[in-house]
Amino acid sequence: MIKTVSQMTIADVFSISSDKVYKIPKYQREYTWGMKEWDALFNDVTENDYGYFLGSYICVNSSAINGTTLELIDGQQRFSTITILLAALYSELLSRKSEMDDEDISDLANLRNELANKNQKFAPNGNKITEYNQRLLLQKQNSNDEDYTFILADNDIITATKSKPLNFGNRRIAKAYRHFIKLINDEVVEIKTENPNISDIGALFQIVRKFEAAVLVGIEVDTNKDAYMLFESLNHRGVPLSALDLIKNSLIAQAENSADADNAYEQWKQILKFVGQDDYSIQERFFRQFYNAFRDELNEPYKNGDKKYYLGYLATRTTLIDIYEKMIKHNYQNLLNDLLEKASKYAILVNNTEDEYVYTTSLQNLARISGAPSYILLMYLLTNQDSLELTDEHIKEITETLIVFFVRRNLTDVPNTRKLTQLFIDIIAAVKTVKSTTIVSIINDMLRNVSATDEMFEEKLRGPVYDENPEATRFVLCNIEAQHQTKEIYSDLWSRDSSNKYIWTIEHIFPEGENIPSVWVDMIADGDKTKAKQYRTEYVHTLGNLTITGYNQNLSNMSFEHKKDRKSKDKTKDIGYRNGLFLNQDVVTETVWTIDKITSRTDKIVATLMEMYKW
Repeated sequence: MIKTVSQMTIADVFSISSDKVYKIPKYQREYTWGMKEWDALFNDVTENDYGYFLGSYICVNSSAINGTTLELIDGQQRFSTITILLAALYSELLSRKSEMDDEDISDLANLRNELANKNQKFAPNGNKITEYNQRLLLQKQNSNDEDYTFILADNDIITATKSKPLNFGNRRIAKAYRHFIKLINDEVVEIKTENPNISDIGALFQIVRKFEAAVLVGIEVDTNKDAYMLFESLNHRGVPLSALDLIKNSLIAQAENSADADNAYEQWKQILKFVGQDDYSIQERFFRQFYNAFRDELNEPYKNGDKKYYLGYLATRTTLIDIYEKMIKHNYQNLLNDLLEKASKYAILVNNTEDEYVYTTSLQNLARISGAPSYILLMYLLTNQDSLELTDEHIKEITETLIVFFVRRNLTDVPNTRKLTQLFIDIIAAVKTVKSTTIVSIINDMLRNVSATDEMFEEKLRGPVYDENPEATRFVLCNIEAQHQTKEIYSDLWSRDSSNKYIWTIEHIFPEGENIPSVWVDMIADGDKTKAKQYRTEYVHTLGNLTITGYNQNLSNMSFEHKKDRKSKDKTKDIGYRNGLFLNQDVVTETVWTIDKITSRTDKIVATLMEMYKW
């Protein structure tokens, strides 16, 4: 069944001494990763030590296919993202080739050979020809392979024509490539800040080395049947010990020396109960944020004059175990008591308490806009609320400011995700010696200073916001609706069904599917299919074409009139756009839906959001 299992670095997977080609089968789904996954992969590798583990992949290596061609059955999203990132690094290095020495040029050639196989053959006239062919062949859906091939050809990584595919810039492969260019340049600035003597080229190759050293576990099998059996088995078996399991085990082992293991275990369970009993990601985040919020206090007993942060500068996924093992050995009972106190505050932040505060609704909205990185700050403020002379109204005002910050940040990616932890640590340092309203003002000013400009925010709001960030788009639309709801006319737009899916979802008025119904081609583009497809690419994900409905699956590709007037089967309930929501009031007055209507409604919604989320 299994031919080989290998732990390999990225450099090994795409070894320049190998001619292996990785192929994503045509039946696999299209490339779906977005900004959240791009940021996570980039930050996980660059923020942690060399050799960061990126996961596993499963491929079929069958002589029936080809000895050097491997079909990727699992891991295609990760593979695609890694090679897009490497292509972006190659592009940034290539633009500086004139500044390179011979060693740099050799390293650049090696990076090219990781992305493309070098093949030599003879032309009819006897001359030797060198060709470069891509190492990863993407799936055909949504022009994935066509777009990826263009990126490689445009950077002269492979030997191919360079004509840009139609609508290239609006699809996910191009967006990933552009996003990585931005992340790479931001990282170069960070590296040069820490090491002013390093050149741009040196910084870029430092990033290359980090990713080349990242580790994957590759599993090769003989047949597709074997691959899918293995895939199912791996995804239904228990997971290995986590970082928190290891920390717990160290703690209990230390406690046993004091005959206090049972009590320590009960405290540990209470900590997890406060934080979230069933969500490991939240639990791990708490343990990282606990250290990062209180690292000055936690390092106090360890100070020896030589090193300010003896335990560690920051708690990350790779430093977490080491930091906690040091604290456990030093005084496990003090650590448990401290964790228990902070976890009780964290329970408020993650809405894991029955207590109600004036800022409870604001905290719920902060969670909905993915504002969890700010829990570092809020945990610190809640813990020290009395000594800092902060009222509950102050906490609410700070939370509302954080919502403004995260709406703008999540739509513009400014500041970069990886800078958020340090940002909130810096804010904690700035507010430690002040009190009351001064704290509120400092937090507002520091967030505003690093936030996207109004011009950048508005530009993003006018673009395909749903395609780039559907969660943030849903949040702002729901908040517009919430401002117009009353006790008499109220719908819980955040309610979920038995499958934990939102009941109220985003609805595209002009349908988002590739197969545009003829009735919509006629309405939106006077029967011109090519123009309709162009309009779909440019406008379908903009705010003016979006609304909210609780019956999205029932509307789908219906005509505009049917979407407006749709009723339930018993004819007693409006399930179309006449559902009473404020967001649909301007839509139901229209008799046709055109590009002019979309752009006009976009203008209106953008103006509303610029006012709602202004500094």
